Amino acid sequence: MKLAAANKKLEDIIKNVEKDGLKAKNLVEDLKELREYALKEQDPLVTKVLRLSYEFITENNAFNVQAQYEEDEEENEYPIEIEDNDNFLYLLNLLVRADHKVNREEIKDYRSALKQELY
Repeated sequence: MKLAAANKKLEDIIKNVEKDGLKAKNLVEDLKELREYALKEQDPLVTKVLRLSYEFITENNAFNVQAQYEEDEEENEYPIEIEDNDNFLYLLNLLVRADHKVNREEIKDYRSALKQELY
């Protein structure tokens, strides 16, 4: 995220999730507020992934989205098993440097996985 206020909000969300997990107070409202910053920054990828994330959390009370995979020597992909809180924290930390090329690719993976799960 580019705006200082957006980064501060994102840092606060990360701290709250580290402390209280997906049950963090006002998590969905905070994500909606962060999404408004992404709209101001005109970043459609971040805007979309934030909306899909809070919709998923609202519907499922979890963040069991399968967006991370690892490859073996034969290039077969296997899902990485990860706890909901750690999975969500990973996504939030990608958003800290959402303009980084590798991070954007992983954010796109989350967007695709969230869309598949929700729709």
